[in-house]
Amino acid sequence: MVLHGLPKIQNPMGWMQGPQAMPGFLQLLAALAEFGGGIALMLGFFTRLGALGIAITMAVAIFTAHAGDPFVAQGKRSFESAALYLAAASMLLLGGPGAYSVDYLFARRRQPSGSAATAGVR
Repeated sequence: MVLHGLPKIQNPMGWMQGPQAMPGFLQLLAALAEFGGGIALMLGFFTRLGALGIAITMAVAIFTAHAGDPFVAQGKRSFESAALYLAAASMLLLGGPGAYSVDYLFARRRQPSGSAATAGVR
């Protein structure tokens, strides 16, 4: 997602051209979601927020830019990659970050050491 959003973040309010162009503010949000959300997912920092931004952006892409395209089309336009990104972002949104994420480290640090939830677990 970071590489997909990189050219968009370089021209955040004017990367979309043609009849399907969205207002500049929405283009900015999509560029931030793809670039910033991709970085957030790589680091595992603000995982759910990054996944939410990517999921919304991919859902909009499926229903606007790829509307009418087949799911799998060899060598032609299709919405299969956007659907894959939407599914992956939805799983991270619902499941949250894993044990090897910055979010997990912060959650463990905030947890009191003598709480009932961790009593007896070592």
